[in-house]
Amino acid sequence: MTARPASKTVARSVSSQSPKKAVASPKARKPSKLAKVAQKVAKAGKAAAKASKAAVKKAAPKKKVAALKSYDAAAVKAAAKQAEKWAKEELAQVTSKMPLRRKQFVTDSGIPIPDVMTLADRKDEQAEKLGLPGQFPFTRGTQPTMYRGRLWTMRQFAGFGTPADTNKRFKYLISHGVMGLSTAFDMPALMGYDADHSMSRGEVGKEGVAISTLKDFEILFDGIQLDKVSTSMTINASAIVALCMYIAVGEKQGVPMEKLAGTIQNDMLKEYIAQKEWIVAPRPAVRIVTDMIEFCTKHMPKWYPVSISGYHIREAGATAVQELAFTLADGIGYVEECVKRGLDVDTFAPQLSFFWDVHNDFFEEIAKFRAARRIWANVMRYRFGAKNPRSWQLKTHAQTAGVSLTAQQPYNNVVRTALQAMAAVLGGTQSLHTNSLDETYALPTEESVTIALRTQQLIAHESGADRVVDPLAGSYFVEYLTDEVEKRALEYIRRIDEMGGIIRAVEEQYPQKEIGESAYRFQREVEQGDRLLVGVNAFKSDKDAPIELLHIDEKVAEEQKARLAQVKAERNNEAVQAALAKVEAAARGTDNLMPPVLEAVKAYATLGEVCDVFRKVWGAYREGGAF
Repeated sequence: MTARPASKTVARSVSSQSPKKAVASPKARKPSKLAKVAQKVAKAGKAAAKASKAAVKKAAPKKKVAALKSYDAAAVKAAAKQAEKWAKEELAQVTSKMPLRRKQFVTDSGIPIPDVMTLADRKDEQAEKLGLPGQFPFTRGTQPTMYRGRLWTMRQFAGFGTPADTNKRFKYLISHGVMGLSTAFDMPALMGYDADHSMSRGEVGKEGVAISTLKDFEILFDGIQLDKVSTSMTINASAIVALCMYIAVGEKQGVPMEKLAGTIQNDMLKEYIAQKEWIVAPRPAVRIVTDMIEFCTKHMPKWYPVSISGYHIREAGATAVQELAFTLADGIGYVEECVKRGLDVDTFAPQLSFFWDVHNDFFEEIAKFRAARRIWANVMRYRFGAKNPRSWQLKTHAQTAGVSLTAQQPYNNVVRTALQAMAAVLGGTQSLHTNSLDETYALPTEESVTIALRTQQLIAHESGADRVVDPLAGSYFVEYLTDEVEKRALEYIRRIDEMGGIIRAVEEQYPQKEIGESAYRFQREVEQGDRLLVGVNAFKSDKDAPIELLHIDEKVAEEQKARLAQVKAERNNEAVQAALAKVEAAARGTDNLMPPVLEAVKAYATLGEVCDVFRKVWGAYREGGAF
């Protein structure tokens, strides 16, 4: 659905019927008193009608000023003739001897790519849709200076084994130039289970760091000053517990919550669409997210309580257009829920952030970032009536595409990551994580994660990409793709609005079905050879060089369970039960869940115990299949 325009006053014509002129009699007569009264009434009626018309005219909207076109008509006409002549002569001559490799060239989202583009293809381009960097609608970037003033935040995902293992990796990354911590949690934590739960068997510390209680967070951030770093946490269904643990660690360090800076992913809608890691059904899950947004708006001005994530939507098989559309629809859904609660949009919107995938189609990815900023700016300004320019700005973190990495010829992944990282930078990201070459096999080693970080540093300090703001602005092709990506994404959003909003669409599994079809088409193209993946179905090698892999020992699980048992033995269990009872009361009622959950984790209630309260109140969620 396109951004709603500001409401317009409808001018209604005011009709007034002038009294008919009296027929003159052959003999002139003086007007009677009654006639004089009638004349006065008629005169007053005319005056009233005139005043009414003037009032309506004043209230009616002024005629819309013609949009300023980027190119003048004469230049467009000349360019069109030149391109037509080129196609009939040079292009036709060459293709008659050597046909094109494909009948039609398209982007990965299926957007047609013309043979050549000139300013004639941009004849309808409006200067106001581009603006300048730092100006609405932020197509060219959210800041006037972009990387000339400050480089993007360089993050590297870290999280494996025990909290002590990850703490060591954090310090290693900081010493090598990482500007912000990015924390991955293991599968049990993501699903709301403790290390000693039967569902956690074989998964403790494998996908990310294992955490069950506040004690784990204390070890995780030992020796790291939380008022000196920005921390990102990738956790969703149990995000409220992780955030409360982080707040509690900050307090133990003497850092109040209002000074903590960072982001917690906390995007539950995309879990149902793509990643499938949940605890309860969509509506109560979104209620928890809304509680966290409300709390952070009031108490944590430097914290982003949700990172609305397209990354996992793309990793599940979505195209760039689908990633953009479904992610922005998720964002619209969260804003709607906050507004329903009575929150002023300008109080919370500046603390919303987004997280995008960066895939292989270089120019389409750049266009996606530019279109995302423009759509969000218009949605927030005109659909939700936000007045603060910071509410219009789309804050962006990006990560190179993990799904694009291959187990075959893994060193090719270094090149893929470099191209994707450059696309993110040219697209104007504010934060970036680059994947490591070995991530198709295991969590990255120190060597591979260093190469990934050096990739960002090379782009920042040697490529020249940091020296100019929005270097591809004005490119006929990039501007064309930006418009096309925007148009197609808005069509998806319109359909979702017609369904009753994103929560309803998720419940009906509309995004899931669309992504499933795209994933199927991609795989079919690979298998049929229509899409070439270097080292996979093209340019294969008989033997790949072995690479070193990070191994997570099974003793990690035993160490975690032992520490958890010790915490449970030493804590005040009466205080824990009392705190959990408050969590349950808030869940059954309408009170914000953040304060009771914070009280519970300070009493060393476990992540699993808090999540079990949610399961008790709302039930465990199961999803049916979508085809």
